[in-house]
Amino acid sequence: MRIMGLDYGSVTVGVAISDSLLLTAQGIEVIRRKQENKLRRTLARIEELIKEYEVSKIVLGYPKNMNNTIGERAKKSEEFAELLKKRTSLEVILWDERLTTVAASQVLTEGGLGYTKQEAVIDKIAAVFILQGYLDKLYNEKNNE
Repeated sequence: MRIMGLDYGSVTVGVAISDSLLLTAQGIEVIRRKQENKLRRTLARIEELIKEYEVSKIVLGYPKNMNNTIGERAKKSEEFAELLKKRTSLEVILWDERLTTVAASQVLTEGGLGYTKQEAVIDKIAAVFILQGYLDKLYNEKNNE
């Protein structure tokens, strides 16, 4: 089984999937929608990917404020997590994603991608950072037992 990482934004969802050994995260795609509250197709695509990759758990980015408070985006992520749980019956883990988009942008800039090209993939790379952080935690916990 694999784990799915999601970077939930106002009109996009970046998607990453772990390898079967739960060691690495790979970016899969960016799901786009025209309006923030139009989630039917987004949820349907996530369900397709869950089946295709045999996903057993979802790690959803949780955009806390820098001072550790819960803002509007984090509340929307909590609501999305509840939708995912109801729709998929999978465990959904909220994972602190502070600065993942900044880190993803830095990696893409260092790789020579300009801003316009970054827009197409940055959410997918942020999803990789979110999922990889969770996988690293699992690995460290396993090795410290």
